[in-house]
Formats: sequence, C-alpha cells, structure tokens
Amino acid sequence: METSELLKKVRRIELKTRGLTNQVFSGEYHSAFKGRGMTFSEVREYQPGDEVRTIDWNVTARFNHPYVKVFQEERELTVMLLVDVSQSGSFGTRGQSKRDLITEICAVLAFSALTNNDKAGVIFFSDKVEKFIAPKKGKPHILRIIRELLEFQPTSRGTDLNAAITYCTNAVKHRCTAFIISDFLAGNFEDTLRVANKRHDVVAIHIQDQRELALPDIGLVEMVDEESGLTQWIDTSDPNVRKAYERTSRMHKLWLDDTFRKCGVDVTQILTGQSYVPALSSFFRKREKRV
Repeated sequence: METSELLKKVRRIELKTRGLTNQVFSGEYHSAFKGRGMTFSEVREYQPGDEVRTIDWNVTARFNHPYVKVFQEERELTVMLLVDVSQSGSFGTRGQSKRDLITEICAVLAFSALTNNDKAGVIFFSDKVEKFIAPKKGKPHILRIIRELLEFQPTSRGTDLNAAITYCTNAVKHRCTAFIISDFLAGNFEDTLRVANKRHDVVAIHIQDQRELALPDIGLVEMVDEESGLTQWIDTSDPNVRKAYERTSRMHKLWLDDTFRKCGVDVTQILTGQSYVPALSSFFRKREKRV
C-alpha cells in the first residue's frame, strides 16, 4: 500500500471511529471498565452526610474537629487488543471483510482508551504471535496502532488462540482489560482462557460473516479454506447440505458460548456489513450494570 493511500485510510478511520468514540462510546467505555480501585486523595473537614467510616481519626484528634478522607478512582487502565490476523479474516460477503470490521472495532476501542487516558497495546496473532506493541498513551501511539492494523501482513495463515492468550498472560505483568477480537475458528482454548481471565479482565468480540451462519441456494460452489488452502465443491441446492452447514455453525457457536461462560468471559457477536454501534453500546451497558 502506498504511503499516501495508507495515510488517507488512517485519516478516514480516525475521523469515523473517533467521532463515534466522542459521541457514543466514551462514557459507556468509562463506566463499563473500571479502574484498579480507589486511591487516597486528601482530607477535608467533615460535612453533614459524610459517611462516618471515612473519618480520619488521627487528623480529627490532632485538630479536635472531625475530618474525613477523600478518595478518587484510580482510573488508569491498560487495554490490550488481541487481534486475529489469520487468513480467515479476509472473508466477507457484505462489502466488508472480517479484517476490515476488526480494524474499525480496534480503532474505536483504542480511541476510547485515549479519551479516558488509558494505555493501549496490541498483540497481532495467527497461529503464532506475529507482533507485540507495548501499551502506551497518546494520540501518536493510537495512530500507529491503526496504521499497523491497516498494513500488517502476517507470516502465517492459521489460527492458534492459545499462543496469543498465553503470551498476553505472561507479557502483561499488571492486570489489564484484554479484548480478543477474532472469528474464533480455532481449536480448544478453554484452559488458557481460564488462566488468563484470573489475571486479567478478558473480553471476547466474536466476528462473523452472515454466510458463515447459513448458505444460500446458488447451486454448485467451490469453497476454499483460506487458512489451509483446501478446496471443496459444495452443492448448495441440496437442502440437506444447507441444513448440515447451519447445524455445524450453531454447534460451534454453542461450544464457544459454553467456553466463555465456563471461563467467566464476557462476549459479544458482531456481523460484517452491519453497524457495530448497537452491539458495542449494548455490551458496554450490560457491563456497566455489573461492575
């Protein structure tokens, strides 16, 4: 991709996603993802309505007048984006590939972190960890992340969620909020996810295309597995074939949901070709009610 074209794409994504962040997601993100607790700020004189348990008895005794401790939220978070860059992300039938959708969602989350003065970092993964960008603050850092999302080319085609999750668990020493943005077309990763969610606050964003849920009746079609390169001819005019395809998709979704539930991980599903705003807003509001 030419530098000028890349910069234009970065600018377009910045304008769109930062606008959404400022108008829609900033407050919801802040409420949904809390800081590490409350930290002492100062003492002040007691006022009617203050809780008795906040009285600082040492200062009160010194001045012979009640004083209370004032605390503020220790807001700063570290946000890690675990981005699936495997070859299956190139699939898309609604004018948008899964990779395109992942890029926009990551930009929204990164700008939300920026607006709330949080750090943001990225782990690009395929069937191995492809690249690690350490978490930092600041607009230049966020724009770098977006550039990487747009132009990064993985060296492998497959998917290994265990490698990415384990790397995040070990590489990020302090507790973080880790978003795994993937189509989750991978083998079992329950054990590593459970371990990771004990150390960090892990969130799954499940990206899918409508054609991964059901097949249209369009006759004989050659299908290619983008990760393995294997091809197979499918007769989509056969209702039994379409039913089997839908059943396999449902079973995979049920297995994923069960895995996330067992590990205590929140998940939201977003389809290509549709606005991700309602799904993310709903997800943030649900999180807000629980924290």
